Amino acid sequence: MSTVLSRLKTFMTWTVHGDGKNLTGNQAVAPDERLTYPRTIGIGAQHVLAMMGSTLLVPAITGMPASTTLFFSAIGTAIFLMITGNKVPSYLGSSFAFIAPLAAAGVTSANGPLDGATIAIGLGGILLAGLLLAAVGALVHLLGGGWIQKLMPPAVTGTIVALIGLNLAGAAKDMWNGSPWTAIVTLAAVLLLMVLSKGFLGRIAILAGAIIGGLFAALRGEWDGAGAVIGDAAWFGLPEYHTPTFEGSVLIAFIPVVLVLIAENIGHVKSVAAMTNRDLDPVTGRALFADGVATTLAGLGGGSGTTTYAENIGVMAATRVYSTLAYWVAAAVALLLSLVPKFGAIVAVVPLGVLGGLATLLFGLIAVLGARIWVQNGVNFSHPVNLVTAAVALIIGTADYEAVWGTMVFNGIALGTLAALVIYHGLSWVAQKRGTQETPPTSPAMVEADVVVANTAHMASSPPAAKKPRGTKK
Repeated sequence: MSTVLSRLKTFMTWTVHGDGKNLTGNQAVAPDERLTYPRTIGIGAQHVLAMMGSTLLVPAITGMPASTTLFFSAIGTAIFLMITGNKVPSYLGSSFAFIAPLAAAGVTSANGPLDGATIAIGLGGILLAGLLLAAVGALVHLLGGGWIQKLMPPAVTGTIVALIGLNLAGAAKDMWNGSPWTAIVTLAAVLLLMVLSKGFLGRIAILAGAIIGGLFAALRGEWDGAGAVIGDAAWFGLPEYHTPTFEGSVLIAFIPVVLVLIAENIGHVKSVAAMTNRDLDPVTGRALFADGVATTLAGLGGGSGTTTYAENIGVMAATRVYSTLAYWVAAAVALLLSLVPKFGAIVAVVPLGVLGGLATLLFGLIAVLGARIWVQNGVNFSHPVNLVTAAVALIIGTADYEAVWGTMVFNGIALGTLAALVIYHGLSWVAQKRGTQETPPTSPAMVEADVVVANTAHMASSPPAAKKPRGTKK
């Protein structure tokens, strides 16, 4: 017992950085270091603000309980820190990749308020995605990540990420049409805050823009009836829990999400490695496994699927504080907020126009992220295999093609993903056997889409270091 307690004490111990108050020159607070507790708590609270807008936007769009999503986000972050041994400072927030398959399953605020049976169907898909991601993480930890690189070269990964974002265009339009003027004001506020503010306000532009849009909606009377909903909610209470059910036709649509989560997690781990000058490749498998476990728990209890958050990487780049203790604080603060049902009620009644403005930007960013993966990895679209892989899959995903096989219904995301994999690998094999292509379409390369922004922010927020970290991201 004493040995266990000793290990636990070592695991939960952080060395005070310098005087615990100031950073000088090129100094940064390492993952196993901390500032004074008041400063660490303040930075942890910043992380909560940074992730809040995006994390709560997912339940606002899907119609799932916001407090429950926040609860499992907090629990998932704590699990992630434990499984990665406090080596990877990161927050697990709601993943937008789940919105499209959830909408296809009827889990959307447009059908709200949702009953337990509808939510349960969506949770089955979230649970499946979590289990698959955990399995991938375990394999990467045991076997290395080479097989992922071969299965999902950048030409394929970029296409899948892009088609998920484009598949959501219709949902964004429907919300926008709910109140176009409110949507315009919300979107304009977010965009302006992103470029006008050089500080923390720019990093929480989504949350701030939502507040501005909400105030504009109030002037137009679009919060009518919301007061009663918020007023009836208790100040303190446990989140609303649901258990999953499973329908084969729904589950299929969630499988492509796993590929997006893999790309996001690997990119974020490499971002943190570049910023901290530490080799985190040995814990990449554990990071994937941890996110899989967190998403699985969310699927079991009623939360949204999770992913590592670039918003919080941006906060670290700005503050040069990479202490994992700050993330423990963030998880604790988020957990406390999840126990305030009135807070969740506010999210549940956000006007449709506000959501439309935010969704137009965020869904578009998912699509552009796919293109960024192509660019950063030098995908050659003069090669026929790359060209037709993206061309066919994007149309299938964007137009939301459907295929029926017995009682199974496959939607655009599942079909687009299948098309990308089959076309790329099938045509590559044919071309190789026939000798019709002198060069391979692409060399497999792990996606590092999140490193560029993080590394750029880091370079901008601190003087040049003697040794510049390599990187690339989101």
